[in-house]
Amino acid sequence: MNSKRFNIKELINDFGVPRLIILGFLMLLFILAPFVGADLPTQFTNLFNRFSWNAVLVLAMVPMIHSGCGLNFGLPFGIIAGLLGGTIAIELGFTGAISFLMAILFATPFAIIFGFLYGILLNHIKGGEMMVATYVGFSAVSFMCMMWLLLPYHSPTMVWGYEGKGLRTTISLEGFYDKVLSKFLEIRIGNFSFPTGAILFFALLSFLMWCFLRTKTGTAMTAVGSNPIFAKASGINIDKIRTLSVIMSTWLAAIGILIYEQGFGFIQLYMAPFNMALPAVSAILIGGASVNKASIANVIIGTLLFQGIVTMTPTVMNSMIHMDMSEVIRIIVSNGMILYALTRKTNEGRRA
Repeated sequence: MNSKRFNIKELINDFGVPRLIILGFLMLLFILAPFVGADLPTQFTNLFNRFSWNAVLVLAMVPMIHSGCGLNFGLPFGIIAGLLGGTIAIELGFTGAISFLMAILFATPFAIIFGFLYGILLNHIKGGEMMVATYVGFSAVSFMCMMWLLLPYHSPTMVWGYEGKGLRTTISLEGFYDKVLSKFLEIRIGNFSFPTGAILFFALLSFLMWCFLRTKTGTAMTAVGSNPIFAKASGINIDKIRTLSVIMSTWLAAIGILIYEQGFGFIQLYMAPFNMALPAVSAILIGGASVNKASIANVIIGTLLFQGIVTMTPTVMNSMIHMDMSEVIRIIVSNGMILYALTRKTNEGRRA
């Protein structure tokens, strides 16, 4: 009997009491949904769709956490690379699934260049990466607000119609890579649908990340993040490994925003990437990651919990109070979870 109690307590400690509370609240929302008139299959569809859109952006946190660069608040660098790849693919006239593959191809060199420069910057400010990265990411988004108006795009699908100069704020992906992954091998039963292709794509990237972290270079990356003094004594080039992790994170962010776009059905430019790092950071922290330790399980659990709460709370609350306050409730809940996640990270850092 004591052994069973010990095992249960150990499982609870491993999973984490905060995550159990969030999971319990999420399950309560799903239980309440049918009683307040919300369609349960539709809610599960929304949860899996939002998971498939956001999971790769959360996965982008893993390399930098392992190398000791901390949480990637500079995620907008990768997002901008992905936006450039997507808009160039449309500009050159690619359509359908080919446009998605070409968007990845065009985004990759931008992600490598941005990641390399970003990595050099972070190597010069060791210890203050997260604070500086936040403002650098904001600056990059603001700079691109000018560039979206100045870059020589001419596709009538994207440019402002009355002048033909500058890109629109929102660009439809209909006819291009709209839901190219989400509808691939899609499972549909009544009002429930499962985005099989997008989930499989995330699973592939997660598997490749899992394999990389078990290679010689991946082990060196983990060593740099865990104990940089020991890593340096072992002959590991710390700056090189850190830069590699930043490039990987930036590339994953570029792929992540392309997956987000194909599920959402639109490209959003200008200030849209401004706060996209915060939900990804919060999701991986809620999933159980710390500043220098993260796993694929943390990505999956955190994304499901974060997106589940953000999706379900407005739906259930609106149905209960019979008022359309979905956006207000979503802002309160999402920002509250972000605040909780960042506070938990700070407290853990002090205990360490």
